[in-house]
Amino acid sequence: MIELREVQTKKELKAFVTFPFQLYKNSKYWVPPIISDEMETLSADKNPAFESAEARFFIAYKNQNMVGRVAAIINTIEINEQQVKKMRFGWFDAIDDIDVSKALLNKVEDIGKEHQLEFVEGPVGFSNLDKNGALTEGFDHIGTMATWYNHPYYIEHFKTLGYSPEKVYIESKFMVSEVPTERFTRVADIVKKRFNLWSSNFTKTSEVIPHVDEMFALFNESYKELPTYVPITKKQQAYFKKKFINFIDPEYIKFVFDKDNNMIAFAIVLPSFSEALQQIKGKLFPFGFLKLLKAKKHNKTALLYLIGVDPTYQSKGVTAIIFKDIYDVFVKKDIETCIRLPELEDNLAEQQIWKDFNSEIIKRRKTFKKTL
Repeated sequence: MIELREVQTKKELKAFVTFPFQLYKNSKYWVPPIISDEMETLSADKNPAFESAEARFFIAYKNQNMVGRVAAIINTIEINEQQVKKMRFGWFDAIDDIDVSKALLNKVEDIGKEHQLEFVEGPVGFSNLDKNGALTEGFDHIGTMATWYNHPYYIEHFKTLGYSPEKVYIESKFMVSEVPTERFTRVADIVKKRFNLWSSNFTKTSEVIPHVDEMFALFNESYKELPTYVPITKKQQAYFKKKFINFIDPEYIKFVFDKDNNMIAFAIVLPSFSEALQQIKGKLFPFGFLKLLKAKKHNKTALLYLIGVDPTYQSKGVTAIIFKDIYDVFVKKDIETCIRLPELEDNLAEQQIWKDFNSEIIKRRKTFKKTL
């Protein structure tokens, strides 16, 4: 018999957060989160996402052993302002037992019905800046700090329980040595002159900070037409700024401005922390932070985390400016491989950007939907 217990205490939340460490302990591809960071993300008194979202966390037990977990999430902006009657589920993990997955997802569905919602979709987080999608291809590639990893049987569980694929994301990689530098350098110069644009070349976090609020405003503007879009609130922006900006090498944050110094494009690149995170096993202390610091400074792989362009400048070659600036940093830091983090497969405009980069699709992931 499967027993579900709702998380009520900090001790129980830690058990919820650390369950995957048990489930994936023999996987060389799973990348663990930082436990303290994950605890904060899921704490209503820490994460401002809870101001516009409700979340309940459940742990499944079988014979007194922990066998699964799930977060049931309602985003009130999505429901009340965007009129999308969606029940979200995320942080889903379970052993290969269909009864466990059924118990967890039935609970999510019950909560959705209680709130008169129309469908369930997941795995997703609170917003666009959280992890989303279950891995469906590429199980033999190491994960990243920005994505979930899962066993292949999850997909069969979803389908058996009446869930159908909804959104498809792809992750790709390209080799820096194969980048067509001459082409986008030429285009970057032309676009800068044609539209009187200039780009940042910051080396200090203090230089980046004054532009972060404008970057988030541009993020909301450039992503609002996507079907996954939920706006990031001011408090969430402040939270992410405090939490992440100091963690990112300022040389990896690129902005493009118009002649009036208005931001019209941005990109954020991260070094790959995957191997360092595997080594520290979720713990920053006593020496975990030193391994992360080393990975930040010395790495051969970079992750293209976010890129956004003002809608009025899309399809005008502005991304060439960003690529040129990022490429210069890659060369400086001896980066060999760039991983493009999840992008919607049907976002053809974004796919077109990369057509000359000889990108190889290495993973696919999907969200799954069920009508209530």
